[in-house]
Amino acid sequence: MDFDHKSGRGKFRSKLQHMIERLRNDILIGTYKPGEFLPSETAFVKQYGLSNKSVRKALDELVAEGLIVKINRVGSKVTEKGSQSAVVKLGVSSSIEDDIVLAKLLEDFGTLHPHVHVKTVTITRSEYASQIKNYLESGLIDAFTLNSLHFQELAESGALELVEPMEADREIYPFLNDVFCHDKEYFAKPIVFSPIVLAYNRAHFREMNVPEPDGSWTWEDALKHAATLSRVKGRHGLYFIMVSSLRWPVFLMQSGEDFKPDRNGKYDIAGSKLLEGIQLSKRVITTQDNYVGFLVEDNKDIMDLFRQGNVSMMLASYMSLNEFKESTLDYDISPAPFLHDPCTMLHAIGASLRRTDQENGAARLLVDYLGSSRAQQIVRQGTVSIPAVRSLNESPIEEPDPINRPPRYALYREIMASYQTRSKLNLSAQSFHLLGKLLKKYWSNLIDEDELCEKIREQL
Repeated sequence: MDFDHKSGRGKFRSKLQHMIERLRNDILIGTYKPGEFLPSETAFVKQYGLSNKSVRKALDELVAEGLIVKINRVGSKVTEKGSQSAVVKLGVSSSIEDDIVLAKLLEDFGTLHPHVHVKTVTITRSEYASQIKNYLESGLIDAFTLNSLHFQELAESGALELVEPMEADREIYPFLNDVFCHDKEYFAKPIVFSPIVLAYNRAHFREMNVPEPDGSWTWEDALKHAATLSRVKGRHGLYFIMVSSLRWPVFLMQSGEDFKPDRNGKYDIAGSKLLEGIQLSKRVITTQDNYVGFLVEDNKDIMDLFRQGNVSMMLASYMSLNEFKESTLDYDISPAPFLHDPCTMLHAIGASLRRTDQENGAARLLVDYLGSSRAQQIVRQGTVSIPAVRSLNESPIEEPDPINRPPRYALYREIMASYQTRSKLNLSAQSFHLLGKLLKKYWSNLIDEDELCEKIREQL
């Protein structure tokens, strides 16, 4: 009896606190503006399942905070204090501005919700997921952007307990919602996505009388034609940063195999198709002249070389093609060349909320906005990135288009069946990063093929 009484009391306090926090947030973010009247007490009784006495108690709390004033026989009116801004701290990567024209989105969000001020907190790419976890624990961010690779790391580190679950958005491609799903719960609102494709300079192909790539190209085709394109001095036929976590996994995915432990829990890839994919990745690297290596520190350097005509073909995401959106570069895209399985890697970016005991209406408004059709239309008009809202991608792009998009921009719709996420490899985030380090040693000739297989058996 006593336990049930306390339990009922706890539920009452929780419902009362929920009403107070919800109304406070609605006032601060401008849902109820200064001078406007709140709904009647009767409406609140029905909405929150509380008694009239409890509703009056909640409203008295807001009166004490100076957010509303009660007018006898009229109702509760929002005061000028209710016009103060709510601040949302948004954690972002350094590349997010190019990916989704964040400044334009926040400007538009401000016109819709003038009482919400968004402060961006830039998080460095190195150890992004662990930094996100630290920022969430310390309350330094209310919301944040993340990609599909970061999400797996957060899930495996147990950090999703710090992230607010949300409902899957039916307007968004189902496979994108699934990218941010863990234990049947969704933890991010997808914003943009991209397959890894082959970008190429059309002028180079015409000059050397090389047929433009298509979905039938194998890596043998790509290497053969790259050799022809490389005959021009100062030009490389095929070049990209193999060490990128969005590039080298493609070769393993295309092997048609995933990592499966043997009876002893070890990964033995000797003689496997996985090893064949790794061997191919090294062949691609050995065809890339060393002179380019001295000029490259990150993917942006590759994009600069491609724009300047020093590279004819490269693996790229749609997001990276934003480097050319204001240029006159004559380029196009094709499906990535394949080994055994003509698949490619899926890259997605979403937005998440920090889980709190209090209602964080302002942060939720921002995350919902970033995944909305209105925001995604701005992304589509201002970038080469692909919006997550399905209906936008099924309508033609408005003309004239100010963006230098590849002629085959809609390719991503044709090859959706080929999309694979990192989970295809059946590796934990920790094993994935460890494998990347071992491959770097193999590509650099610090270990040979037999040593690579042995270290994978020992360490993965």
